Amino acid sequence: MDTMKSIVLLLLTSVAMTGCASYYTHFAMFPAENSQGATRQVRVSWDTAEYPGWWFSDNQTTSVKVETQCSARVWRLYDDGHDQAVDCGRGIRACGDKALDWKVVALPGLDASACMVINPGDEQATIAGMGDRFDLLVACEPTRPVVQKADEKVNMDYLRASSVPYTVYARKAPRGSLRARLPEFDDSVCDD
Repeated sequence: MDTMKSIVLLLLTSVAMTGCASYYTHFAMFPAENSQGATRQVRVSWDTAEYPGWWFSDNQTTSVKVETQCSARVWRLYDDGHDQAVDCGRGIRACGDKALDWKVVALPGLDASACMVINPGDEQATIAGMGDRFDLLVACEPTRPVVQKADEKVNMDYLRASSVPYTVYARKAPRGSLRARLPEFDDSVCDD
């Protein structure tokens, strides 16, 4: 009887192991202007845990992080599946902060406080379903691109707003692999 238990345990373990998630890092880097017209690199990144279709768990993701070279401002976009999802519409979005951002692009169907939206117009969009090509709409600009903090000036500028979304092409690599390392910003241009 112990042999039967061992076989059942071995089978359950092998089924559980084949149902484990595959972990990936997704990222893109592209040049664009910030709100002041300076050309900067923009980095978009997120991580996923992807399960086989027959597995009982759905794919999971982190938020999408949007960073602009030379800027301390980091945007995080969420979908409705995240506990941190913000109340500025549906789909994949990030809300503005009235103290930091002002809306410059108003489009039909776009929530009044949404500053960044991935695949605008698709209220059912999820980060897990984004794929390697997506649109990023930026609808806000910083109220003050540079702020004074103590004795230091801090750049808070970000990707220029546009009524036409940016088309972004992302790469996907197994998390932890050399290919999954995010491209670095060249900070030497920030001194100008």
